[in-house]
Formats: sequence, C-alpha cells, structure tokens
Amino acid sequence: MKAKILLILFFIAMVVAACGQKKEKTRNSLKISTAPFGNMPDGTPITLFTLVNSNGMIVKITNYGAIVQSLTAPDKNGKFEDVTLGYDKLEDYIRDKSYFGCIVGRFGNRIAKGKFTLDGVEYTLATNNGPNHLHGGIKGFNKVVWDAEPIKNRESVGVKLTYLSKDGEEGYPGNLHCTVMYTLTNHNEMQIEYKATTDKATPVNLTHHSYFNLSGNGRRNILDQQLWINADFYTPVDETLIPTGELAPVKDTPFDFTKPTAIGARIHDKNQQLEYGHGYDHNWVLNDADGSLKLQASLYDPVSGRLMEIYTEEPGLQFYSGNFLDGSIIGKYGVRYTRNYCAVLETQHFPDSPNQLNFPSTILRPGETYHTVTIYKFLTK
Repeated sequence: MKAKILLILFFIAMVVAACGQKKEKTRNSLKISTAPFGNMPDGTPITLFTLVNSNGMIVKITNYGAIVQSLTAPDKNGKFEDVTLGYDKLEDYIRDKSYFGCIVGRFGNRIAKGKFTLDGVEYTLATNNGPNHLHGGIKGFNKVVWDAEPIKNRESVGVKLTYLSKDGEEGYPGNLHCTVMYTLTNHNEMQIEYKATTDKATPVNLTHHSYFNLSGNGRRNILDQQLWINADFYTPVDETLIPTGELAPVKDTPFDFTKPTAIGARIHDKNQQLEYGHGYDHNWVLNDADGSLKLQASLYDPVSGRLMEIYTEEPGLQFYSGNFLDGSIIGKYGVRYTRNYCAVLETQHFPDSPNQLNFPSTILRPGETYHTVTIYKFLTK
C-alpha cells in the first residue's frame, strides 16, 4: 500500500514538473528583437521591433509613426502570411500619404473646416483633406518619431511607445503626453493600449490605421471577405465626409453589417452615402458601448479561413474600404494596391466630435487620463 502511495505521489510530481516545463517553454518561446530600419532625413535612426509569440505569429513595429509594418497570421492550413498592407522601406513610409499601419492623432478622422471652439476659444487646424482637417493634420502622429522600448512579460511581448505633442502642435492646445503599448499575446492577439494626459483642455481621439487584407500577402481584394459590425446605427455624412449629426438606422441600407456580409455585396449600390465616400468610409455607432472591452466587429476570409475579431472600449468604428487606392502604390511583395484592396477598421470616437455636441465628448482636461484598449484577435474557421 505504501509503495502504491509513493508511486502515485511520484506520478503527480512528474505531471507537475512537465506542466512547469511546458509553461517555461511557452514563456521562453516569446521573443522580441530589434533591427535598424533606416534613418530619417536629419539622420535620426529608426528601429524595427519584431515580436514573436509561441504559435509563430509575428508582428513588426517601427517607432516611426508607431507603425505596424507587418503582421503574420495563420490560415486554416496553418500557413502564416502577412495580413496588412504597407512597405518594406522607411523611405516609402516617409513619403506615404495613406496612413499605412500607423497611430493617428492627435485627432483621428475629420474635423469640419479645421476649426473647433473649446471653452470659448476658437482653434484653427490645418485643412489637409479638402476643406477639412484629417488625422491630426499635415504632420500628425503618423509622421513623428516615437520613443520606444521593448517589453517582455510571462505571456506576452510588446513595445511601449511615447510621444510628447507640444502645445500648439498642428494648432491643438496643450502639451499632450501620449503612450501607446502594442502587445502580442499567445492567444494570437495584438492588443493596443492608449494613454494620454494634458496640461490644457484639448480634443483627443487616437486610433490605429492598419490596412487589413486577410487573403494573405495581398493576393486579392477584400470584396469577398465578410464583415460583421455590432451596430444598428451609423453617422451619415455630407459630401465632404463630415457627419451631419444624425444617427441613422442601418436596417435596409448598404450599411447593415449586423450579420456577416461580403463587403462587395452592396458596395456598388446607388446610395448617396456610398457615392459621397466612393464606397465605405463611414463611422458606425457600436451597440452597448459603455466603456468596457467588448467584441464589436469581425472580418472573415472564406478562402483562407482567417478570422479577425475586434474588441474595443470605443463607441465607434470607422470602416474604410480602400476607395482611394488607385494602383499607383506598389507595396510589400510587389503587390500593386488598387481600389477595395483593404479593410481599415478604426476603433474611435465619432468624427467631428468637437463640433457635434450630441456626440460622445473627446475633450481631455488636466487631471484626467485618456485611456482606451483595442484588441485585434486572429483565429481560423
């Protein structure tokens, strides 16, 4: 009997040891490395951070523009391919006007006529998108060099990026201290955590601008990929893509993605809103947005089997279907980017919020902390 008990205890000890070794192996299989990614025109060196999880998923991030340069995810057969658009060289990102893979700010999306009034003071911003201000202006957060440091934890690897947007930069008030943390987990999640503080009241609306294409290595357009957005309403726009202030129901319109629907199914519908955006370039009002992290959207490619889920704390989601890609850009893998070659899915507050009193506020004040989290999770089915 004593021998039997000893044998059982020995077996338990072996199982515990094996589990510990497995956990240690998983932790050690998380990797982060750095490499030069060229130099800015003034000689400032730029770094490319490569994050690898235990499943073999790879995310590459550069401190120029806080850009996700590459993200590989497996297909249904386990083949890893890049699911983002972009460039191989820093010089192309410096010239880029499409915001490939970057963090945009101080205010993502549009502000009407580049003006807003805050606490009785009118502020004037650059008008870099027709008559309007877009994505932070002429030199937004996508065009600056961020301070960066690698982060490694037991279950994830990441990059912490910080930037000080000084008072008056691009016309915005206040010194805005920004932190963006990219994290790759062993659950095939790319998590993005944003924080900011200010010494003067200012609008803040940070978002991520990857051009996703789940076909892998940009082999075809996204019209057959299926989009789901948990939103019963969207914000209609005028001819310059500024919200009218209305929250319109998506039911019986081309904007209804409450069930997974092929992006190309209704993109050519003779709908005035689609004509304004030359396709989808609109903000959806997410259901049950209460500031907690929730699954609010997904993108699925039936051919590769790749599924991307989007979890966010934000009240809105901008979906842009690559309407202005005209074939003039040759990106990674020698692919020529043409119209409808991507799905940009930006978690955000609503466009033009500083001028729309009925929209959720984007004003950050001294003593407050801007904080929001978005997760892009990759699966197969």
